Amino acid sequence: MTKIYGHRGSKGEYPENTLLSFQKALNDEVEGLELDVHMTRDGEIVVIHDETLDRTTDGSGYIKDLELGYIKTVSAGSKFDHFENYHSSWDNEKVPTLEEVLQLITGKNIELNIELKTSIITYSGLEEKLLSIVNRWNSDAKIVYSSFHLPSLVRLKNTDPSVNIAWLLHAPISNPKDYIETFELEALHVEKDLILSSLYNPFHTVSEYVRVWTVNEEDEMKKLIDLGVNSIITDYPQKAVNVRIK
Repeated sequence: MTKIYGHRGSKGEYPENTLLSFQKALNDEVEGLELDVHMTRDGEIVVIHDETLDRTTDGSGYIKDLELGYIKTVSAGSKFDHFENYHSSWDNEKVPTLEEVLQLITGKNIELNIELKTSIITYSGLEEKLLSIVNRWNSDAKIVYSSFHLPSLVRLKNTDPSVNIAWLLHAPISNPKDYIETFELEALHVEKDLILSSLYNPFHTVSEYVRVWTVNEEDEMKKLIDLGVNSIITDYPQKAVNVRIK
């Protein structure tokens, strides 16, 4: 069965990468959650997509230059007041730490995809810090670490050979199975057009190892489910769950 992952929670309808958004996806009975992490100046791991606060919060500045104390004072929900479901309570949503998300999913049968945003900024010690936090929580969830930046995944694997790593791709590669075996990848996370563009592209030969992002249209969801991909990562998890039932 193709699994459904909530992209930054329920990004299409709720403020992305917030506990509110993750809880909505959990309520929709997804099999997985996808989130993004950066590291603060004081070495804390926070869940936010961009390198800066500016787009998704009412604060500003690079995460790497800010301490958690300040980041926790800004609203991670007020910028989404144009959403149909907006409620004034969203203004109280904060940028969560990774530990807060791990607490949210404690005891739940869920997969958690932690994306390391290290393509632009390489955070010294991020990989070790991540593993320390996850191991400390000893979560029942299956944890998958992904990144566009392959060296981050290699460092994770070198630190702990048992971790699940997945390489994010928005460009074709030759012989994907060779990459999977050589780098001991648990999966490839592939941009949707790479696998939908042709019935004869190489990703179809490893569909059971492929999670596809970001899939928001029903017809594309149906095609990918028919192809037997491992998972669909979507901004609209409720829609995807309903499509899979049909």
